[in-house]
Amino acid sequence: MTHETVTRSRPDAATLISEGHAHLGIELGSTRIKAALVDEGGELLATGSFAWENQLVDDSWTYPMEAVWEGLAACFSDLAETVRSEYDVALARLGSLGISAMMHGYIALDEKGELLTPFRTWRNTYTGDAASMLSEAFGQNIPLRWSVSHLLHAVLGREEHVDQVAAITTLAGHVHRALTGRAVLGVGDASGMFPIASGTDGVDYDRELLSTFANLDAVADVPWDLADLLPEVLVAGQDAGTLSEEGAKLLDPSGTLEAGAITAPPEGDAGTGMVATQAITPRTGNVSAGTSAFAMVVLEGGLSTPREEIDMVTTPSGDPVAMIHTNNCTGDLDQWLGVFSRFAQLLGKDVDTEELYATLFAAGADGAADAGGVLSFNYLSGEHQTGVASGRPLLVRTQQADFTLENLMRAQLHGAFGALAVGMEVLLEEEKVGLDVMYAHGGIFRTQGVAQQVLADALRTPVALGESAGEGGAWGMALLAAHTARRAQGGDDSSPTDALAGFLADEVFASQEVRTLEPTTEGAKGYAEWLRSYRDALPVERLAGESID
Repeated sequence: MTHETVTRSRPDAATLISEGHAHLGIELGSTRIKAALVDEGGELLATGSFAWENQLVDDSWTYPMEAVWEGLAACFSDLAETVRSEYDVALARLGSLGISAMMHGYIALDEKGELLTPFRTWRNTYTGDAASMLSEAFGQNIPLRWSVSHLLHAVLGREEHVDQVAAITTLAGHVHRALTGRAVLGVGDASGMFPIASGTDGVDYDRELLSTFANLDAVADVPWDLADLLPEVLVAGQDAGTLSEEGAKLLDPSGTLEAGAITAPPEGDAGTGMVATQAITPRTGNVSAGTSAFAMVVLEGGLSTPREEIDMVTTPSGDPVAMIHTNNCTGDLDQWLGVFSRFAQLLGKDVDTEELYATLFAAGADGAADAGGVLSFNYLSGEHQTGVASGRPLLVRTQQADFTLENLMRAQLHGAFGALAVGMEVLLEEEKVGLDVMYAHGGIFRTQGVAQQVLADALRTPVALGESAGEGGAWGMALLAAHTARRAQGGDDSSPTDALAGFLADEVFASQEVRTLEPTTEGAKGYAEWLRSYRDALPVERLAGESID
């Protein structure tokens, strides 16, 4: 959905915004910080964005914290300018606000709330020893990127900052604290810091596992208790504080934005993806595709055994979810498209980005179902799902390959979901998890029917795409903010799950058009053949990481 497709009349929207009844969601993604402004029913009113990139500093993927604050302000400024241009009003008041960001990673703070070490993102895969130690001690899979893995990695490495740690959080939690003063986290994001357990008092960190952590020999000498470092856990709809004067100035240095807006619990991009696709009930799932990709499947029950390919997290309302996460998705594909864009420029053709993507994706749709013997490894970084420690983007083809533009693009689309398909085979084929439909969102799905069909064939599962799928997590976070404002008005005593599900079903998605594609026999067979070759060639990808600096 774009500004041009908004159906609300401009006077109504202008009044809504000027009276402070619009709801704002901001998501700090891997390549963009994006803002979405919506009305009470989730209808998109305006968007803003700011492009940024991670950096590899001292062998660690990071974003400088200065870039976080500069990017937030630039994103909000872009949104405010759109509002001014579209509706001729200033964005001075908000009905509610919510912050989301890429999940997991490591932000360690001292007693003054100052950063002790540069932000370590989910992309870092050097926490293997710590994650293995925790997985064995806890009796469940603890991923490399989880905050507790990063914390224990720092302890094992005897890093100087460890004794000074007074709090740890995620990027969303850190930004939320700066905007409101509250050290809280939505349960979906919190479940990527430390395992969550449900009880009679609701959902919170697993107290037994916190005790297990405290009894590890490795942390015997640290001067803190992990339970004291973690942010408070909240569920969707709970009041997470209000935007402070200082927070308003962080978002809008011009001073136009007023303080006082109620805020939603800060969430991770996995949780906002579930909300943006209405995939929050059992036997539904969603795929979020960006620089990284993850599939979330809401479970009917537990898994047969802990699986290293599967992370156990939760929905924003606290229900159990199996998560298949990959470090790589569209990054290499975007770079290939950049090469084609430059080629067009050399020919004197300045091709619009949307047109370029649509044209090349359409070519990929015309490629052979098995990509004609062309393989693409899109590994800009390591990939835990396939056991690749250090990624190197790699294009490989057999001697008999039919190397055409169509098959090259088909291989790129196959490769974007390659590692995800490997992990999903474990969940669907080995664990026999029930899944009726997979909802998709992310920019790769903007070209209608192409990546959506590839994903349906890869997973052998119907894939649905809603009107707002391309808006992704910022829109999902805006919906959570609107839901929080709605709950704050009272009158709804239903459970967190029922309240969120009801809001999405009745207020947001009732009028949304959803397009569903079934897997095709030819496409599913072709992808399966391609995936077998992909698995067989993984030793080549691993060798590339070992041999090429």
